[in-house]
Amino acid sequence: MADDLKKGLEGVLVAESGLSSIDGDEGRLIYRGYPIEDLARGASYEEVVYLLWHGDLPTADELEEFTAALEEERAVSEDVLAMMERLAAADEQPMAALRTAVSMFSATEPEDDAEPADLEATLRKGRRITAKIPTALAAFERYRLGEEPVDPHPDLGLAANFLYMLTGEEPSDIHAETFDQALILHADHGLNASTFTSMVIGSTMADIYSAVTGGVSALSGPLHGGANQDVMEVLFEIDESDLDHREWVEQANEEGRRIPGFGHRVYNVKDPRAKILQERSKELAENGEDKWYNYTTTIEQYLSEDQGLAEKGIAPNVDFYSGSVYYQLGIPIDMYTPIFAMSRAGGWVGHVLEYQEDNRLIRPLSRYTGPEDQEFVPLEDR
Repeated sequence: MADDLKKGLEGVLVAESGLSSIDGDEGRLIYRGYPIEDLARGASYEEVVYLLWHGDLPTADELEEFTAALEEERAVSEDVLAMMERLAAADEQPMAALRTAVSMFSATEPEDDAEPADLEATLRKGRRITAKIPTALAAFERYRLGEEPVDPHPDLGLAANFLYMLTGEEPSDIHAETFDQALILHADHGLNASTFTSMVIGSTMADIYSAVTGGVSALSGPLHGGANQDVMEVLFEIDESDLDHREWVEQANEEGRRIPGFGHRVYNVKDPRAKILQERSKELAENGEDKWYNYTTTIEQYLSEDQGLAEKGIAPNVDFYSGSVYYQLGIPIDMYTPIFAMSRAGGWVGHVLEYQEDNRLIRPLSRYTGPEDQEFVPLEDR
């Protein structure tokens, strides 16, 4: 078995988890046994994070206590704010700024002397990270705009509060509900690259700040996060074109261009998260501008049905609709992947905690392909 090379660990079973499960053939995603559709339409992001971390949906009292604990941890230090201002002035990429912020959070950790095996302390640290990420991200964006950060709103949930800190105005109900739903859809998704990265780091019993920083770093790569930004850039191109959007996608297809947001490493059918965000995109279109929804539905119909991509197992993934949804919410496109990280932090923390309950250092094998029996030559003779 050790001689079988599996590039990218594809098909290799490396861990067991009770957090989430994906059926790529049926287009089914569950968190702790609950269908994603039920959670997205009936729960809040806070309820879902509680579910991922504790194994059960909270009661009303448990949710109130959990939400209050998150609210208490939202503020970030002046040092973090100063760093966000410096990075914004230096035109740093948002994901790099977030990576720096998460790493800096540990400087004010009140339980920095907790033992690595103290999982209750790790859970509390994870809660602090999850609560602070929206504040740091919103501050970075405000500084980029030449404006001062907006303090967290004590009466708003995590999703609505982020939109508030981003703009200084309380979001409408539909905007808050849509963004909350988007965070739920991105909270966890099996053993993807960033989650596995966090678990590898956690398996060394490094602190949770290191594990989440590693998750952010892995998510910043173009093969993992960022496709929703690519989708939005395509939609901008369509909008600026002289062609009708149907004509544009036909021409792009004839030129052999690949449209981002189609296909997934796991799903062979339409991503269930894409279906939910398509509904939200339609609702946003009915209450505002409809062209972005029209563009995406036209592209999907043409590629999936007319060109037969659906029959080939290539269908829209979550990024195909999240890009236009975020844009309709007024979120800058280079903040899309950091928002992904803001949501996925809940999953990263959950997986690290779960793995550390029965921890074993992750240490796979590699096959040596270098030379053998090299004769060493002293420096003076080389």
